[in-house]
Amino acid sequence: MAKPVLPGFALVVENRITEAIARGDFDNLPGAGKPLELDDDALVPEEERIAFRIMKNAGFIPPQVERLAELERLLASEEEVDPAKRAATGRRLRALILQLEADGRTATATRVWRDYEAVIARRLARPKP
Repeated sequence: MAKPVLPGFALVVENRITEAIARGDFDNLPGAGKPLELDDDALVPEEERIAFRIMKNAGFIPPQVERLAELERLLASEEEVDPAKRAATGRRLRALILQLEADGRTATATRVWRDYEAVIARRLARPKP
């Protein structure tokens, strides 16, 4: 199978990685031979996932990623039984979604709105006690 033709910088990077592999630079890395532990980053835009993962591995978590993690936690807890807590959670969730929209991250905000609507629909579909 032929190698794909890579543009300028990508070709340089690919060549350096190939040379490092040939030298054995990656042979004794921590976790070698073990599966990667991938976090659920479905709410992070695809074009930003690698950069955010690198920053996270370096111990830096950008505020945007912290907000996305908070959104995921809020969506998971939205089905709480306590109506007072549910109201506060819903307000915070909506505020974070609006902040995404204001930041120009409309695709992510749209996805979260859909997830939020699905949570509400499931909650409303449940029989009342």
